[in-house]
Amino acid sequence: MKTNIRYVTDVLMTAIAPAIWGSTYFVTTSFLPHGYPLTSAMLRALPAGLLLLLIVRKLPTGIWWSRVFILGALNFSFFWAMLFVSAYRLPGGVAATVGAVQPLIVIALSRIFLGKPIRFIAVMAGLIGIAGVALLVLTPKAALDPVGVVAGLAGAVSMAFGTVLTRHWQPPVSSLTFTSWQLTAGGILLVPVAFFLEPALPVPTTANILGIAWLGLVGAAFTYLLWFRGLSRIEPSAAASLGFLSPVVATMLGWLALGQSLTPIQLSGFAMVLVSVWLSQRSLMPKAGTTPTRPGASPVPASHRA
Repeated sequence: MKTNIRYVTDVLMTAIAPAIWGSTYFVTTSFLPHGYPLTSAMLRALPAGLLLLLIVRKLPTGIWWSRVFILGALNFSFFWAMLFVSAYRLPGGVAATVGAVQPLIVIALSRIFLGKPIRFIAVMAGLIGIAGVALLVLTPKAALDPVGVVAGLAGAVSMAFGTVLTRHWQPPVSSLTFTSWQLTAGGILLVPVAFFLEPALPVPTTANILGIAWLGLVGAAFTYLLWFRGLSRIEPSAAASLGFLSPVVATMLGWLALGQSLTPIQLSGFAMVLVSVWLSQRSLMPKAGTTPTRPGASPVPASHRA
């Protein structure tokens, strides 16, 4: 019972991250200057990473330098770049639906890198989640742009690799330190890309500053601390399924803040997403008598624990 309570607590804390990420579209379109996606991504990652780095005052050593930059690229630099390309070239609903394939990719990668079994229920939950997101956000006028679709899939693959490798490569440091390393590395990699590919950012307004502060301090530093903490405690596929909560929150914000209406089809999609998340977590919940393990370890029966 204690194991299940601890697991549910870890899942709920991890779920806060994708729920907050659901505010990204609203904040970006309402508070940030238009036409600066890479600069905005860099300003979201680098200041937050440096702030956390000042708090922990610890740098990577040895092989962790290369691993941190690989993870920073997968989880932030490349992922956010592809995310913005997809968002600019596809309607929001199409972009969200393309990105919703990530949990299925994580299931496959977890099998390859972590030796995790592929559970039928988890795959079904992923398919139900994709269908739910499609019903929630797609419109009849949605158009497919090949470049946008490829970018969306590339971003989903990047984040999936980042999710699995973050679990696979667990350094002997706290989640706060690990988060600071990845955010800083991802921000550094975005600096030259933003500098050469985008014009200089105009003088920021108060709204711009508030938007960047929210996306950086809350949408990056706080949420990725919870996300990476969760990845050290629950299965990557369980964490990835929580990503379905982002389009749900984005839709709810559009309803509450922008006066958008919710159709019966969208409400059906909303219900399907919640069922998908529940099924995924249910299929991966530790059995009674075992304790959640760190990467590479095997579950230990209660009778064998000291």
